[in-house]
This record gives sequence, C-alpha cells and structure tokens, in this order.
Amino acid sequence: MTGAAIRTVDPRPTPLKARRLGIDTHQEAVVYMRQDCPVCRSEGFAAHARVQIAGPGGVVVATLEVVTSDLLDHDEAGLSEAAWRRLGVRQGDDLLVTHPPALESLSHVRAKIYGQRLGRAALRMIVDDIANGRYADVHLAAFVTAGAGHALDVEEMVALTEAMVAAGRRLDWGDRPVADKHSVGGLPGNRTTPIVVAIVAACGLTIPKTSSRAITSPAGTADTMETLAPVDLDLTAMRRVVDKEGGCLVWGGAVDLSPADDVLIRVERALDLDSEGQLVASVLSKKIAAGATHVLIDMPVGPTAKVRSQPEADRLTGALRAVGASAGLQLRVVQTDGTQPVGSGIGPALEARDVVRVLQNAPDASPALRTKSVVLAGALLELLGHAAAGAGQATADAVLRDGRAWRKFAAICAAQGGLREPPRAAYTHPVVATRSGRVERIDNRVLARIAKLAGAPSDKAAGLELHTPLGGRVDRGQPLFTLHAETRGALAYALEYAGRHADVIQIGADA
Repeated sequence: MTGAAIRTVDPRPTPLKARRLGIDTHQEAVVYMRQDCPVCRSEGFAAHARVQIAGPGGVVVATLEVVTSDLLDHDEAGLSEAAWRRLGVRQGDDLLVTHPPALESLSHVRAKIYGQRLGRAALRMIVDDIANGRYADVHLAAFVTAGAGHALDVEEMVALTEAMVAAGRRLDWGDRPVADKHSVGGLPGNRTTPIVVAIVAACGLTIPKTSSRAITSPAGTADTMETLAPVDLDLTAMRRVVDKEGGCLVWGGAVDLSPADDVLIRVERALDLDSEGQLVASVLSKKIAAGATHVLIDMPVGPTAKVRSQPEADRLTGALRAVGASAGLQLRVVQTDGTQPVGSGIGPALEARDVVRVLQNAPDASPALRTKSVVLAGALLELLGHAAAGAGQATADAVLRDGRAWRKFAAICAAQGGLREPPRAAYTHPVVATRSGRVERIDNRVLARIAKLAGAPSDKAAGLELHTPLGGRVDRGQPLFTLHAETRGALAYALEYAGRHADVIQIGADA
C-alpha cells in the first residue's frame, strides 16, 4: 500500500517590509497592513487586533489597523511614528508580525474591577506590561477606571508607587539633600514651581525638577516652561544642567522616570479623570525616581479645585504622607486656597509671562502668585534645614526681591538651551461683565475648560487672561477675562462655550 505524501507547513511567519507612514498616534504603537496580505490571511488578524512586531532594533506590541486600499503593497507593514521610533527600523527592513504572548496581568485588572485588592506582585505585573507597551488603550482605560475614586487603599498605593519606580530609571545625586516641589493640580494659573525652583537653586541647594505635561488642565509646568526654554532634555543633559546651576525644569517623560506614569497620564487626559490612588503613585513615583529626598506638596483646596473639601484634603494628605514615609521621603503637604486662580494667565505662554513678571519684580506682577511662591519656597527651605522654622518666607522673599532668583532662573534656561520669548496669540477677545457688582465666585473648572477650548495647552499662546479676582468690583461692560487663541475657529469655539456658561464668574450686588 502506497502511503499518501504528507505536506509540511513552514511554521516561520512571512516577513513584511517596514514602511514609515508619518502618522502621529501619540504614544500608541500602531501598524497598518493590507487585509489581503499574507500575514493577515494566515494569522487571521482583524482590525484592532494586538500584534507583536519584531524588527532588527527590538520588539513592540502594537494595535493593527487594516487597509483595504492600495496605500500599502502586499508585502509591506506601515508603521506609525511611535512604532517606528520604538522599533528603531529603517525603510524596507524586515518585520515579523505575530500574535503577542498572553497578557496574564489583565486577570488582575479584572479582579480590581470587581473590587478585589491588588498585591505587590499583581501591580508589578500590570505596571511592567504598561511600561513595555503591551496594553492597548482599552486595557489602560480599564485599569485607570478600576482604580478611580478611592478604590486603592494605602498599601495598594505604596505597591503601585514602588512598581512605577521600578519600571524606569532612578537618579542618584549622592549624599546631598535633593529638593522637589509639586502641586496636585486642579487650579488654573497655579504656576509657582518655576519660581520656587529658582529661589531654592539660588540658595545653593539642589532641585532637579522633572514635570509632567497637562493632564486635565490648560497647562502643566512642562508646557509652560517649554515656551521659555527647551524641556525635552535627556538624562545626560539634565545632569549637566543640575551640576552647573543646581536645578533644572525639564519634562519627566524625556528622562524615562516612571515611564508607566506617562502612559497612564495620556489615558487619564482622554478620560478627564485623575483618581486619588493613581495621583499619589504618579506624584511620588516621579519624585522617588528623580532622587528627591525632601518633597513639598502644594494642595489647593476649594469647591471647584481638584481637591474640593477639607475631609478630602485631609484624606489625600494622609495618603501622601504614608506613601512618602514608606519610601523614606521627608515630605510636607501645604494646603492652600483653591477658590480662584493664582496668577492672571491661564495657558502655557500666558502663565510663563506671569512667572517672568514675578521673577523680575515687575510692577504688574501678580501679587497672589508672588505671595504663594514665597510661602511655598519658604516652607521648602525650612524642610531642607536651610532656614529655621518660621524664617523660610523671609529668606525666600529676600532672594526674590534682590534679583538672585531671576538671575538663577535665566541661567537655568540658558543651560537648558536658551531663554526665549513666549509666543503671543494672533486673536484675542474680551468677555465682559453683564452687570456691576463684586466678584463672588469663580468656577475654576469651567474657566479651565474655556482656556482648553481656546486651544491650550497644545496651542502654546492660547488660553485666557483673568482680570477680576474674588472680591474685586467690576462695572457693567468691564472685561472679566480676555480669551487668547491662535486660530479664529478656536476663539469662536471658546466664546460660544463661555456664552453658555456666563456664571463662570458670578457677580453679586455691592455690599
């Protein structure tokens, strides 16, 4: 009997040629393949599948988008900019596209969704997968939502913080005290950090400040600083600046500190969500990774700030202190007034101008921004032992008043690549009072939303300039704030929203 011939199948995947498509998908790696290409047909890939791509320079997990036109040849795989950077490939390099390994950590995310506690090992698995790009946006959204509100207890916050630190680099500045300052956010125009850094560094102390870009606000410190000096410094450049000037103001994402945090921030921004446990882990993981030993936290408290009530402020303060203590940090939380914006500018360039005016002791500098910056800098000087208890504010005020802080700030900017003039918006429009009286209430959240609709923070010159603090008297027709936009469309969009929220600044009768 003659046996039938057995045909063997080559188990090796068919290589595809890398093609750079120039598509910006932000931080998400995306690959584009023809529906009828040999890999899609043999592997059964469909749109939005997660696939593993191996190239000469490394391996990434990416989201697949299927092409039904002639955009690509049958033997090509198009890559987004994020995928291209991570793979380190060249045009025409061979890529092997296969099914990715199973994501075992997703079982822990599901457990958290159903209310179970997560231990150190579970959170380490989740964070490692996030940092290595194995989570699709839907997975990231599930994890962020599962930890929202008060879903994480202190032990979980500690474990999440440790996992986020372990997933990236950790800086070591030797035995010297290393200062850091951070605001929990939620208050527009609260741009005290550059001023505090300048004062502390001018005192001869070390303060290597790494900052995030905006999550849900019209500007983060990195967004504002980027209008004044380069902030995308790598670790070598950051060390050079700090060794020379004692401080820096750079974007944390460029130095690979707590990289999972930057991925989560992107999703939190899209969800407009910033939960307590992840806030604590986000803030402190960056401080620990940056090598800080002494950390000052500014916590604005107000009905339309991120932290809305005293009980909520006290609970968050306790969590920050507990997680900080577990990491060996000297940490102080200063609860501040969150009922209204601090400076007059809201948006990167407008806030940058506020900062420069305060540092230069300009006559039109915001008194509220100056006062708060001196209070926070003084508290940090006391925490570092540079000033005696109760004497920190006087020390900080003197450094600001005699110009040392401005000279140090200018030197830091020069060391980072050069001090520059913030851009100005092409279009402005005042929003005026419809009645006379005194300003009784300012809705920080709506005001921030108006600034974002004007284009901030992506449009650096966009935002708004506030003219009316709480308690100030205005006449009918007097500008309450002025909108700034880089395009007519963005200005019209913000004006339309402001018109529907005329109570963003409430005016009561004169007393």
